Amino acid sequence: MSAVMVDVHGVHKNFGPLQVLRGVDLTVRAGEVTVVLGPSGSGKSTLLRTINHLEKVDRGWISIDGELIGYRRSGNKLHELKEKDVLKQRTHIGFVFQNFNLFPHLTVLENLVEAPVSALRRPRRDAEETARRLLERVGLADKTGAYPRQLSGGQQQRVAIARALALEPKVLLFDEPTSALDPELVGEVLDVIKDLARTGTTMIVVTHEIGFAREVADTVVFMDGGVVVEQGPPSAVLDAPRHERTRAFLSKVL
Repeated sequence: MSAVMVDVHGVHKNFGPLQVLRGVDLTVRAGEVTVVLGPSGSGKSTLLRTINHLEKVDRGWISIDGELIGYRRSGNKLHELKEKDVLKQRTHIGFVFQNFNLFPHLTVLENLVEAPVSALRRPRRDAEETARRLLERVGLADKTGAYPRQLSGGQQQRVAIARALALEPKVLLFDEPTSALDPELVGEVLDVIKDLARTGTTMIVVTHEIGFAREVADTVVFMDGGVVVEQGPPSAVLDAPRHERTRAFLSKVL
């Protein structure tokens, strides 16, 4: 049995009076792929953003590879870390956004090299060598000098995945990585994520792609109303869901 890589324990998150997460528990083991499904507004994206502390939790805690994220424990109390310490933790957590979030003024190569050099203090030559290798891995070895505006949406998202990998993160988080793409470009991005799954990258993927979940996930999590309604292997959650809410959701998307 693999070690636990991501541990989400009793996480609550409110935005004013709105309860977005209501006691979420989630465990992801090293090398596993967890796919999170659910209707809009169910808390999926907020959950991802709490895992890398882009959103602070109101109650509960999250750890990655045994290290608390965003806080340190002193006795029974949690004390928030300084921003520089949180930024350091984030270098272990790759995040691929829905809308790519590439730096428009930097070339593809510079987008990949920026964080390893500035955040991890890696020598530029080493960072460039790694970047070229990653761009080859995602099928974009010929785009090093291009700017994001010169790329298709699918190519931009593949650059974003390579950029996240450049920091050699312990876990990769994907927030609906194909929802901003034209339908014919979805496959090229999902193929890259499938390749990562085959090589044992620990991933949490928020998506509406049920076929992808069935093929790649070790665990499927269905969320609604800020809680985990049910979770288990794809064969259980997608083919024989126990909860009426899961069945209703799947009947509309399958």
